[in-house]
Amino acid sequence: MLIALVNNQRNLAAPKLKGLCPGCKQPVTARCGKHRAWHWAHVSKKECDIWWEETEWHRVWKAKFPVEWQEIILFDSRTGEKHIADVRTGHGLVIEFQHSPLDPQERAAREAFYKNMVWIVDVGHRKNDYKRFAKSFPQFRKVQDGAFLVAFPDECLPLTWLQSAKPVFFDFKSIDPLETETRPGSELLWCLLPGRTEGFAVVVAMSRESIVEEATINFDLIEVLQKGHVIANNFFHLSRSAARAGLPRNPQGGYGAPRRRRF
Repeated sequence: MLIALVNNQRNLAAPKLKGLCPGCKQPVTARCGKHRAWHWAHVSKKECDIWWEETEWHRVWKAKFPVEWQEIILFDSRTGEKHIADVRTGHGLVIEFQHSPLDPQERAAREAFYKNMVWIVDVGHRKNDYKRFAKSFPQFRKVQDGAFLVAFPDECLPLTWLQSAKPVFFDFKSIDPLETETRPGSELLWCLLPGRTEGFAVVVAMSRESIVEEATINFDLIEVLQKGHVIANNFFHLSRSAARAGLPRNPQGGYGAPRRRRF
């Protein structure tokens, strides 16, 4: 974790500091090495939130946001349930960073608890996921800069996230910078929007800088993403209008999701 209570105040880790976990109020100690981001660790090495996960990838992402938004405890007064959101913006948007595989039931439970949220999922360490994405990317239909229609998302995106009810950003950037150089497209994050438009999945590509800017400065990250479906609907409307006017049909064409090819 990046935040602990020191003298009852939220503090970043610093050498020789000791504090308490904001969630369980158990002792934590500062870890301030040369090779990893400074952070706090439970003395007992037992995490207090069953949803909690912490890797260097998590810390790097969380550090892109204001300290006062990091690791915010949210409490449901009706059920007594309490969890630590990785980031909660000033407008109440929760950003959850997920590194390890996640059971669909737990994913749905987190989405129900946090409600207004997006996921950022680390798939940079999963080479097969990137290979599937890279192989299928030429089949993405670009409808506007940064917005794409995908006929068969199960062929190119991680399967366990296809039914998420919230936007899911896939981070294909490897921790190894040399490996990342060989991964075209990994400089962007690819966001699968919930729902389908005319049978197509809608994917929005954004840079890391844009995601942080829209969440921290403009406060409209969700609005930006929701425009993806609007753009897709407009694309199909214009396609139909062109067909009625007798203009040539798009060679990629059709006005609904195409049939899966057989090889």
